[in-house]
Amino acid sequence: MLKLDFIMPNESKLQRYRPPDVGKMLGGEEKEEDPDAAKKEEERQEALRQQEEERKAKYAKMEAEREQMRQGIRDKYGLKKKEEAEAEAAAAAEEPAAGSLTRPKKAVPAGCGDEEEEESIMDTVMKYLPGPLQDMLKK
Repeated sequence: MLKLDFIMPNESKLQRYRPPDVGKMLGGEEKEEDPDAAKKEEERQEALRQQEEERKAKYAKMEAEREQMRQGIRDKYGLKKKEEAEAEAAAAAEEPAAGSLTRPKKAVPAGCGDEEEEESIMDTVMKYLPGPLQDMLKK
C-alpha cells in the first residue's frame, strides 16, 4: 500500500501552518484582567509626564546657555538681535528723515477721493473744449 503522507498532512504539520493566535480568535484562551491595570497605567502616564518635563527643562537650560554665548558674541562684535534691528528699521522708516533730499510719501495719492481736486480737473478739461461743447456738458 502507498503512503499518502505527502498528500495528506498529519496533525503536527497542520499545527505548524496555523497562526499562533487562532485559539484566541476562536474564543479559547481569554486573559484575565489585571486588577492593578489602571493603577499601573496611571503610574506609567505619570512617569512619561515626568520624563517630558525633565526633557523640556534640559533643553531650556541648553538654550539659555546658547543665548548667553550668542549675547557674548553680539557684545564683542557690536551686533544686534534681529528683533532689535527690525524695530530700529521700522522706527527709522516712520520718522521723517532730517535733511533728506526726498520728500515723504503722502498717505493718499493725489486725485484719489478728494472732491475739490476732481472738480478742478473737470474745470481744466472744460477750458480746452470748444464753446458749444462746454454748454452741452454743463447742462
